[in-house]
Amino acid sequence: TRSVELCVGIMCALPVHRAPSVKCQRTTRSRSILSRSTLASCYNPQEAVHQRNTLACLPPAGSLHRQDASVIARTSRTTRTSTSATSDGATGSSAGAKVGGGDGRVVREVLERPQRTKLDAGNDRAFYDVPRFVKHVDDDFLAQVTELYRQRIPPGGAVLDLCSSWVSHLPPEVSYCKVVGHGLNAAELARNPRLDSFFVRDLNRDPDGWAAADQSFDAVLCCVSVQYLQQPERVFSEVYRLLKPGGVCIITFSNRMFYSKAIAAWRDATGYARCQLVRQYFQAVSGFTQPEVLTEVRQQLQQQESGTAGRSGSNTSAGGLLSGLLAPLQRLFRRGGPSDPFYAVVSYREFKP
Repeated sequence: TRSVELCVGIMCALPVHRAPSVKCQRTTRSRSILSRSTLASCYNPQEAVHQRNTLACLPPAGSLHRQDASVIARTSRTTRTSTSATSDGATGSSAGAKVGGGDGRVVREVLERPQRTKLDAGNDRAFYDVPRFVKHVDDDFLAQVTELYRQRIPPGGAVLDLCSSWVSHLPPEVSYCKVVGHGLNAAELARNPRLDSFFVRDLNRDPDGWAAADQSFDAVLCCVSVQYLQQPERVFSEVYRLLKPGGVCIITFSNRMFYSKAIAAWRDATGYARCQLVRQYFQAVSGFTQPEVLTEVRQQLQQQESGTAGRSGSNTSAGGLLSGLLAPLQRLFRRGGPSDPFYAVVSYREFKP
């Protein structure tokens, strides 16, 4: 017993070394607030300062849809991360603007898997099996599409019309060396008077590997159908392959769609967010120029009637200018309301002629 007490006494006499106290600091993760300055850094107005009718400024404060914010935030995030994914030095928003150095590779994925889903996951070929001989947008919208084609597609060029239908939106007075159509319904394509040939292909199942030679088209078009692409990065890479250097790709769309067949990233987004989404499709492929976003296409101030240029002179020019300024009001009163909203995103392979 005495030996036990002695041991206890010795242990109590030994100095006690305590571990240094560490003050616990609580780290709080600050919420990321999407301010207008942040949005401005994602969409640079200087890109389009010389482009008329271009989305060069942001909507008023507080008017952005939640989907707009998520798309723009994703643009900023993918732009930062694309530096490591691009070995040739083309990064983020500069990837599309790089001239002469693109190879058509997909440098990043724009959409996450849930964003590619559709409410109707059934076979697209079966959905479009019955021909629809109707126009899905109004005549004012289609008139702007035709005018944009008139201004951007070189006469005599080779044209590929993706997701085409039974009507053509190409200017009727312009001739092209060949016009090839694509779609999901052969009966509709067979009735299109401008098509020299066509092919049927489901781009969601087979987005690339089309039976066409490299650099064989001067223009690739897609009217009111980009919202259905579930693998847009691969489709746009294939478009790049088919375009000649300096060739143009024109994507036009409105707010109309088969809702159950549109992808999730598109369905509930606003027009502004959809424009940003299509811009990202181009920027995801190395070699496209900086995309232009248009919300209106005005007719060029040229004589629409043969023989009037020499006779009317300045009076005709003044009349054409006045007609161009009054055209939006004329469309408003003719329909009794606004027409289908018009959006177009335009980009070129390697350089803009």
